[in-house]
Amino acid sequence: MKRIPNPKKFFTKDEEAKIVNAIKEAEKNTSGEIRVHLVKSVKENPIKSAIRVFNMLGMYKTKLRNGCLILIGLKDRKVAIIGDKGINDVVPEGFWDDAVKVITQGFFRGDYAAALAKAILMIGGKLKQYFPYQSDDVNELPDEISKG
Repeated sequence: MKRIPNPKKFFTKDEEAKIVNAIKEAEKNTSGEIRVHLVKSVKENPIKSAIRVFNMLGMYKTKLRNGCLILIGLKDRKVAIIGDKGINDVVPEGFWDDAVKVITQGFFRGDYAAALAKAILMIGGKLKQYFPYQSDDVNELPDEISKG
């Protein structure tokens, strides 16, 4: 069955729960904050779109500026992952490339939720190196998937 690229109905409840659980699990390893945002289509440069959504969601409001956004254009299968200033100041160039590859390859195989969950856990592990989990860590951003 071909999926209709409607962000509000794209994932089943179980798939969405799997992704949210991956976010919660990944954030147990890092003080970084991970969000996923689905759109029907990315009409501009994916990074530019991700920056716009990042700002729209207020993701820059974390104490350490260590929010990370995964933006997915469902119809055109475009993926962008960006980090806030705190992340960008310390991670090497190409930091997100392997996670983008996992998502895009999974989407081309039709393995949507599993690929996204795998990439989220990968991101959490990578962010741990720069932003380890702190005992007083507060979940500053919602773990739910946002849709636009």
